[in-house]
Amino acid sequence: MGLGIHSNMQKEVIAHEFKRIQEEICESISEVDGKALFVSDAWHRSDGGGGDTRVLQNGAILEKAGVNFSAVFGPVSDKMKQAFGLDSTEFYATGVSIVMHPENPFIPIIHMNIRYFELPGKKWWFGGGIDLSPIYVDENEAKYFHQQLKTTCDSFNVEYYPKFKKWADDYFYISHRNETRGIGGIFFDKLTGAETEKELIFNFVCGVGRTFCKTYSHIINSKRNTVFTKENQIWQSIRRSRYVEFNLLYDKGTKFGLDTNGRVESILMSMPPKAEWHYDYKPLAGSEEEFTLACLKKEKAWI
Repeated sequence: MGLGIHSNMQKEVIAHEFKRIQEEICESISEVDGKALFVSDAWHRSDGGGGDTRVLQNGAILEKAGVNFSAVFGPVSDKMKQAFGLDSTEFYATGVSIVMHPENPFIPIIHMNIRYFELPGKKWWFGGGIDLSPIYVDENEAKYFHQQLKTTCDSFNVEYYPKFKKWADDYFYISHRNETRGIGGIFFDKLTGAETEKELIFNFVCGVGRTFCKTYSHIINSKRNTVFTKENQIWQSIRRSRYVEFNLLYDKGTKFGLDTNGRVESILMSMPPKAEWHYDYKPLAGSEEEFTLACLKKEKAWI
C-alpha cells in the first residue's frame, strides 16, 4: 500500500519510514537470537543530521550485528564532488545499513542497505540491496535466498531481479582475489524517475528492507543447531578477512561515509569481530572449503 504521496513526497517521510524499518529489524532479530539485545548509540553530525547505531554483541547466535540508521545533510565537500561527480553545494542522505556476523560458521554473513540521496532542488535517487556471504555455501540455502529476493522484485517489476542480480555479482567482486564476496543477491543504485514514480520506487526499496527479517530468520533457524569444529572456525576467520578486504578497498558506502566526515564507529560497524589472514592458504582437494571457493563466481544462476 502506498503512502499517498506523489510529487510532494518529502525526505522526512522517507527517513521516518526507514527508521521504522530499523526498529522492526532490531526487534525481530533480537527475538530470533534469543539472548542479546541491540544497544542504541544515537549520534549527531557536526555538519548536519545524525543517526542511531544499533549494535548487538555476544548473542546466542550473532557474535556481532549492526543495524544503522542515518539522516545526514550539509555542504558538498570537494572530496565528494571529486569522488561522486556531484553538481550541487548541498546534499541530503538517509538510509538503513545492516551487517550481521554469526558465531556459527554454518550461518552466513548477511548485508543489507537501503538509501535515499537528494541534491535539493536538482535530483534524487534510491539505492540498496541484500547480499549473502556464506562461510560454507549451501546450494539449497542459496536457492531459497535468491527466490525470496526474486519474489520481492517481481512484485514490482519482473525485470528487476535479473538486472539487480547481475549488478550485485559485478559489485560484490573482490578483483584482486578473482572471487565474489559471497553468493550475491541484488544491488541497485541511482534508481530515479519522474516525480510521479517516486512513491513506487520508494515502496520497492521498503519492500527490499522488509524482505530481510523473514529471509534471514529462516536461514538462522535452519542452521542454528549445526555443530561446528575449530577447523570450521579457522575457515570462517579466513572468509571474514575477505569481507574486510572488500569493505575497505571497494565498498562505496564506506568511502562515502568517510568522505562526508561520517562517524567512524558506525561506518566500520560492518567489520567482523575477528578475522585471519593465512599466507597462501589452499583448501584441501574435495573439501567443503574448496567447494565454497568454486561457487564464488560471477553470474552463477541459483534459481
